[in-house]
Amino acid sequence: MSGIRKTFNVSLLAVTIHALLTPNMAQAASDTQQDLVVDASATGDSDNNEKQDYAVKTTRAGTKLLLTPRDVPQSMSVVTQQRMQDQNLQSVNDVLTNATGISTNLMDSERSEYYSRGFKVTNFSFDGIPTSVNDSWNYGDAASDTAIYDRIEIVRGATGLMTGAGSPSASINMVRKHADSKTFTGSVSASYGSWNKQRYVADLSAPLNQDGSLRGRVVTGYSDEDSWLDRYHKTKKFLYGVIDADITEHTTLSLGYDYEDANTGNPTWGGLPMFYSNNATTHYDRSLNSAANWARYNTNSRKVFADIDHNFDNGWNIHVNGTHAENTFNDKLLYVTGSPDQDSGEGTTGYGSMDRGKRQMDSFDGYASGPFELLGRQHQLMAGVSYSRQHNATYSQDGVTDLENYDIASADMGIFNNSWNGNIAEPQWQGWYQNADDTIRQKSAYTAARFSLADPLSLIIGARYTQWSTNGSSGDMTKNNTTPYAGLVYDINDTWSAYGSYTSIFLPQTYRDTSGKYLSPITGKSYETGLKSAWYDGRLTATVAVFRIEQDNVGQAIAGVYLSGNEQAYAPAKGAVSKGAEFELNGALTDNLQLTFGATRYVARDKDGRFNSYQPQTSFKLFTRYQLPMLPDLTVGGGINWQNRVFEDATNASGDTVRVYQGSIPLASLFARYQVTKQVAVQANIDNLFDREYYSYMNSYVYGAPRSVSMSVSYQF
Repeated sequence: MSGIRKTFNVSLLAVTIHALLTPNMAQAASDTQQDLVVDASATGDSDNNEKQDYAVKTTRAGTKLLLTPRDVPQSMSVVTQQRMQDQNLQSVNDVLTNATGISTNLMDSERSEYYSRGFKVTNFSFDGIPTSVNDSWNYGDAASDTAIYDRIEIVRGATGLMTGAGSPSASINMVRKHADSKTFTGSVSASYGSWNKQRYVADLSAPLNQDGSLRGRVVTGYSDEDSWLDRYHKTKKFLYGVIDADITEHTTLSLGYDYEDANTGNPTWGGLPMFYSNNATTHYDRSLNSAANWARYNTNSRKVFADIDHNFDNGWNIHVNGTHAENTFNDKLLYVTGSPDQDSGEGTTGYGSMDRGKRQMDSFDGYASGPFELLGRQHQLMAGVSYSRQHNATYSQDGVTDLENYDIASADMGIFNNSWNGNIAEPQWQGWYQNADDTIRQKSAYTAARFSLADPLSLIIGARYTQWSTNGSSGDMTKNNTTPYAGLVYDINDTWSAYGSYTSIFLPQTYRDTSGKYLSPITGKSYETGLKSAWYDGRLTATVAVFRIEQDNVGQAIAGVYLSGNEQAYAPAKGAVSKGAEFELNGALTDNLQLTFGATRYVARDKDGRFNSYQPQTSFKLFTRYQLPMLPDLTVGGGINWQNRVFEDATNASGDTVRVYQGSIPLASLFARYQVTKQVAVQANIDNLFDREYYSYMNSYVYGAPRSVSMSVSYQF
């Protein structure tokens, strides 16, 4: 089929399922031999249905061509506003933790990293513009509040066509909200939950002139919270504003500003010791906070952006986007190491570090896309260019606790056990020194075309040429690469499609080895094939995918080895291969029932055995919402995230390498929302319903969150 599919016919199986699940479709069971034709340009049953959906009808994720999810020859997920609200996903970290095929490591109370298909996720974009982030997200990106985002798109597998230099794990694109209402509308909400967590958000849109061609939107919020960790306290405030102006009937200009500031008292750096001095594995209370009372962690983010979008009468579109971003962090931290005596708690050492850093990015992306005719058939073409310059600078101070022996940043922790209260003297800081000063530039030109070879068969081919360079304190490196992309989609019928895709892998790494030098670029190939389906005019989608990824020079963290400035040291792995399968069902089973269910199974190995063994190779994630037909003001739901057993090869107190296991983890959740009036709703969420105790990081022990409860009230204008 050419262009976006205008109709689709609901298959016998789909109609039968919906007839069983949907009261108002009981008649459908007797009509299963008839095709149900739906206009894809319509909004479904109503605009309200579309706003409440867990699925989107069209996307530019994966290729930048405007396609239905079924026409994208890769696995992808979209987390909508409605799902964020239902599941109480307040940060980007919350979204990724609950997204199909993504696993999360919380390295300490402030830093996180993400994996997909066995490899670390390094591709993060804001409105389609790629941003290089380091492994630990020092600048607080993962804590960014979801209130400013319309949706978050996740494309799993290699995405070199979109990102140029890219990992075959996944690409995360955060799509900001826009001022899209010509009438005054908005909402305010307040929530309160476990550990005194408070969050207040206002989201207001309004026309700024009489005809609504000039519109504004403001999203602002504040949160204040303690934690299951003793003595921990964090505050966050954010402000987002955007103006959208219809310059002409076909041209829209957007200008926006995004600000966020977070301050944490008593943050942790790393986790808790893994072994006692007798080589037994430790077990502490989840509330034990290893931070000193003088420890702190502060992040600040400022972004300004502009984009212009023009639609031509012939169906072509031009989109240009530019942004300037400045992120800073500063901290005082204490790292606890050693193997304490199991009875007395003596034997640990604390290392202090004071750090600050700034990441500045200027980026531009522009592309044109639209239909064209060739050999009597209609096809689609997209071409664009992008440029980004990112400067990273970090500084540190070492602390001295013993001036006579010049004991750098080291101190006897005394008795370190569940009663430890952070009472340790602050070291004498010895002055700032620079540990990193690097500039990363990326210039790209890219193109893709979707050829309609026959009514049921389409071919997407494309390529991206990338000039990537870095220079600064770690040395100079320049790499050029052309990344090809190919995907084939065959429409089996009006509901099901089969697809296959291929792309090469090119990723210069900002990870550094023990000498401070950048690792060589990752190279390899990525293959994927599968089936996709769509029902209900795209409100319900399904994907079954099989993939294989081959890589060399993949950076792996060296356990317990850090460079100055708290930067993890890495070593390259040779011959890493990941192969597996994924499944996702997402969207509206009925008008009353929405769900998302994703399952992943892969095996990743290199020449030394299992690759990144601390990542789960089998997982599934389920979340549902159901609006009761007999009580339509009440919506209930819940879900479960499950992952299989993982292990870490760690060094015990005797210096021996031992394998430490963590069993499978089931984490259940519940939610309910009641629409008190047309404007007022109340909602309750429970996470980790059965209070499962588990580790979210095993390089050192970092506990995951215990059971938590939150209540919220919202008012819709």
